Amino acid sequence: MRTLGLLAAPTLLPLAVRAHGDRHADGPRDVVREQKPWGIGAAPAEATRTITIRMDDKMRFTPAHLDVRESETLRLRIANRGKLLHEMVIGTPEELQAHAELMKKHPGMEHDEPYMAHVNAGRRGEITWTFNRPGEFEFACLIAGHFEAGMRGTIRVRPKS
Repeated sequence: MRTLGLLAAPTLLPLAVRAHGDRHADGPRDVVREQKPWGIGAAPAEATRTITIRMDDKMRFTPAHLDVRESETLRLRIANRGKLLHEMVIGTPEELQAHAELMKKHPGMEHDEPYMAHVNAGRRGEITWTFNRPGEFEFACLIAGHFEAGMRGTIRVRPKS
C-alpha cells in the first residue's frame, strides 16, 4: 500500500500546482455561461473590446478602474509584471470580501471560474466577460494578503440607455 501511495504522488502533484496555475495554460476551454450579478462568461471571439490590465508586486492593478456599457463583452488580458503569483477575480464587493476570507483560511483552495484568472510571475492570463447587468462591481487579487494590501479595482457598468 505504501508503494502504491508513492507511485500515485507524482500524478497528484500537478493537481495541487494547478490550484493557482495559469488560466488557459492548456489551451482553449469551453465557456461556462452561468449568470452572475456582474455578468456572464463569453467566448474570446465574442469580445468587442480588449483591455490589458497589468498587476505587480506593489499589489496594484493598472488600470484600476474600468468603464463599461451594459451588454458589452470585454477581453481582459491580464499581465503579471511581478515575481509573485497574482490573480484577478471579478465580483461584487461582498462576494470578493467573502472569497478573500475563505482564501485566508484555505490558501491552497482550488477554484477556476470564468470570472477569474490566476497568473504566474511574468505570464499572462485572460478573462472574456459580458457585463449584462448595470452596476458597480470590483476586481481583486484574493490571494491571502494581496486583497488586504489593496490589490483591487472597480468596474462601473453603465445602463445601455
